[in-house]
Amino acid sequence: MRIGSYKLKNNLFLAPMAGVTDRPFRRLCRKLGTGMAVSEMVSSNSLLWGSRKTLRRADHAGEEQPRSVQIVGADPKMMADAARFNVERGAQIIDINMGCPAKKVCNVLAGSALLQNEKLVARILEAVTASVNVPVTLKIRTGWDRDHRNAVAVARIAEAAGIQALAIHGRTRADAFRGEAEYDTIAAVKAAVTIPVIANGDITTPEKAARVLRDTGADGLMIGRGAQGNPWIFREIAHFLATGEKLPAPSVEEVRDTLLTHLDNLYRFYGEYTGVRMARKHISWYSKGRVGGAVFRNAVNRVETKAEQRAMVREFFDKQLERLGIAA
Repeated sequence: MRIGSYKLKNNLFLAPMAGVTDRPFRRLCRKLGTGMAVSEMVSSNSLLWGSRKTLRRADHAGEEQPRSVQIVGADPKMMADAARFNVERGAQIIDINMGCPAKKVCNVLAGSALLQNEKLVARILEAVTASVNVPVTLKIRTGWDRDHRNAVAVARIAEAAGIQALAIHGRTRADAFRGEAEYDTIAAVKAAVTIPVIANGDITTPEKAARVLRDTGADGLMIGRGAQGNPWIFREIAHFLATGEKLPAPSVEEVRDTLLTHLDNLYRFYGEYTGVRMARKHISWYSKGRVGGAVFRNAVNRVETKAEQRAMVREFFDKQLERLGIAA
């Protein structure tokens, strides 16, 4: 699959998720098989560009190419300025967020709220594509609500504006993450445009990935929540699509060692205080469904140091091995 001049190693994408797809997680998912990992969204408000949060989100040191940065906002000029700012700092692809359903984003008429104003959508896309000499991609939902599904119309606007790939989460903004993804709408978008279309929503297994590609005709798949605590999903889907065979689930040892390495990378990236807190959500996801997981999560979320957190994670997974009769 190609986006502009960039050839990806496969058609699997890590979805941009605020507070999740930081550089440590993007690098991990790249290692485990995703062809593209899009950054957390960066505000188009220039007053925030010097903030520690924005500078972290614009940090791509050591990442594989191409590096894609998502920007969010509702003003065409500010979005164009944000695109240039991020390209100057190493972004090789700019992704525009018109899919976020969060109230704090929609309340300022950004994210999926923009789907209510197709003329403004066109102005933003035209301003951004004209402002940078790198590929620009777009993430949308199927519409604002079920009575106002306009993904096909927005897709045509995007293609006319020079957008080079379109990702669609198969729900309206009003649906948030409830209900089932609308793969029929994604199929209709794919039939309406010639640019690459990437299907997103409820892709949690290799079998589901193959069905979504078949039923939508999409060129690629974008996975968000399905990768939380399970970055191996990219490896498993890529193998299944290539061979029709399922890989075995990662061993407890691999899960433990991957998580411990992930923690170390978080501590280095954020520093101990913030790193420990950012790690909590990942520890919860990795431990979900395991014996004693609820008690463990309640305890590990209370510790304040990386040494305590790391030791508790190792002890928890070593106990999982003991239950299986495997020496830690």
